[in-house]
Amino acid sequence: MPVVLNKALHDRPVTDLKNVGDKLAEKLHKLGIYTVQDVLFHLPLRYQDRTRITPIGALRPGLDAVIEGEIRAADVVFGKRRSLVVRLQDGTGTISLRFYHFSTAQKNNLSKGTLLRCYGEARRGVSGLELYHPEYQRLDESNPAPVDARLTPIYPSTEGLNQARWQQLTQQAIAMMAGDESLQDWLPPQVLAQLKLPPLNAALRYLHAPDAHANLEQLSEAQHPCQVRLIVEELLAHHLSLLQLRMEIQQDGAIPVNNPGKLRAQLLANLPFSPTNAQSRVEAELRADMVRSVPMLRLVQGDVGSGKTLVAALAAVAAIESGQQVALMAPTEILAEQHLHNFSQWLNPLGIEVSWLAGKLKGKARSASLSAIAGGQAQMVVGTHALFQEEVEFANLGLVIIDEQHRFGVHQRLALKEKGKLGVPHQLIMTATPIPRTLAMSAYADLDTSVIDELPPGRTPVKTLVVSDERRDEVVERIQLACAHGAQAYWVCTLIEESETLEAQAAENTLQDLQAMLPGMAIGLVHGRMKAAEKSAVMDAFKRNELQLLVATTVIEVGVDVPNASLMVIENPERLGLAQLHQLRGRVGRGSAESHCVLLYHRPLSQQGKTRLQVMRETNDGFRIAEEDLALRGPGEVLGTRQTGLMQFRVADLQRDAWLLDTVKPLAQNIIRDSAATQALITRWIGDKTRYAQV
Repeated sequence: MPVVLNKALHDRPVTDLKNVGDKLAEKLHKLGIYTVQDVLFHLPLRYQDRTRITPIGALRPGLDAVIEGEIRAADVVFGKRRSLVVRLQDGTGTISLRFYHFSTAQKNNLSKGTLLRCYGEARRGVSGLELYHPEYQRLDESNPAPVDARLTPIYPSTEGLNQARWQQLTQQAIAMMAGDESLQDWLPPQVLAQLKLPPLNAALRYLHAPDAHANLEQLSEAQHPCQVRLIVEELLAHHLSLLQLRMEIQQDGAIPVNNPGKLRAQLLANLPFSPTNAQSRVEAELRADMVRSVPMLRLVQGDVGSGKTLVAALAAVAAIESGQQVALMAPTEILAEQHLHNFSQWLNPLGIEVSWLAGKLKGKARSASLSAIAGGQAQMVVGTHALFQEEVEFANLGLVIIDEQHRFGVHQRLALKEKGKLGVPHQLIMTATPIPRTLAMSAYADLDTSVIDELPPGRTPVKTLVVSDERRDEVVERIQLACAHGAQAYWVCTLIEESETLEAQAAENTLQDLQAMLPGMAIGLVHGRMKAAEKSAVMDAFKRNELQLLVATTVIEVGVDVPNASLMVIENPERLGLAQLHQLRGRVGRGSAESHCVLLYHRPLSQQGKTRLQVMRETNDGFRIAEEDLALRGPGEVLGTRQTGLMQFRVADLQRDAWLLDTVKPLAQNIIRDSAATQALITRWIGDKTRYAQV
């Protein structure tokens, strides 16, 4: 096929490369490679150093090396497995080459006296250091082959695409890049100068073929300036994709929230406490956003118990007084019901009707709720994902409040955008899972961020104890003593497998054990397999202090507010992430009584398990815990599966490369004004893949 010279590399299909037909193109497509530009940005995973000969006597176990020597013996050995063992010697030592799969021709070819050059990893074996199935070539003593002049790149691949083929493809692509100036460098020269980075074309040429003097350690840690050059651009592309999403949401405009603030004043007057300075500051940020005619897109994060719900209620009454409806969406019915209770308690005395919509609402009650929402009588609507459904129509939706954003995909909250008939609703996203700054700057770049960094007065810090389950009887005695003095307690069951069925069985077995050990105590049970009405009935009984002890699965992680509960036992805490442990612990310490959380672990603990429990014992600071959680589990686990798009980085790593985000954020704000540059960078690094999972 003739090469079309006037095409840009991002427009040239991989079939423009020599010897790439439809079958090979199909294999490349599986790796997301469709164009010549894609080949250039398919970067090596690692490098092999074949540029120097290592003396056999200098070999160390675990190191890859090129060696040369003379064959002193070659024998078939019969042990547990039949193998061909070749003894290779140079002037410094002897090593064995071991082949488990070999042919007679290969054995005959490896005869005594033959000179070989081999490449492989030295390992300890039965005969000392050995190379297993090394790559090798016979040498001609009179005309020795030169060693490689450059490091050997190793590419991520798929079946039917070997490393030699990858090198052929990339060398062709580099040759095209050299003769075609269409691979544009979108980073401003001043940024490259500031970070001491090379131009794009030079960085790509180097990374596909580093010279013999390259710093392998620097390359393996992605700290080489050529790698940093591409990391900056990839972080920038992902940042731009989120800013583009923000612009798309805001281009339609919103209804400004203008009101005299009478309802706000009444709500605050009815409260038995005053908002903290942090709550007042964040509320002011929300009001400043909502008076504008562009949709508010704000993430409010705060630690467990910091008072996010009140801030959301103040935003809601502002919208309602301005004649708009408000929808609050929560990921679980337990959490949604908690919000229904709080908002009804606060808003009903102001003459505001709070409606409910969840999957369990059926028949006439559901029809009545849908009718009130469509007619505008339901000024405040609390619910679950049922709010997304097509049949739900709002008369004048002005504000959407989403709790625990990480439980939803971005597409789900964007679906509520379509519910606003007169304009795009303002969006307030709340999370009680503090987000490390690194993730907030990258995963939520489409949102403005507010932090409630102050706990209300009267909240008692929870004391955390780490106890082996061998002392289970002592822990049960402690519960008995606490409950005898009027306190209430939780006993949380966890399992390795994420199965509601197994977790329910574990919780039921624990309930039976505790009932036997604590006769006469009122003990309840909540787990994910129960019907919503059953769960609600048990939770209500616990809130009314009709139950002293509640056995539960992690279903109580969010949304349960029982101020009298001052003791929690978490069984097998080593199986949970730090953020989840912190959320669970936040269910106690909600009143003025001294509160305790007992982490009842099972021996032996892994090193990560020990680190996790140590962090929980040392601090109640959710933001420090979030940073530790990120370090231990990585961004994919911390954010959850809904935010899958963020994790599809090719060269960037959010933890390792966090230092670059302060450069990337203002750079993205400048480049987003240039639509051609923005689209080119997004296409180069993300392509047309959907950025977030649609659920």
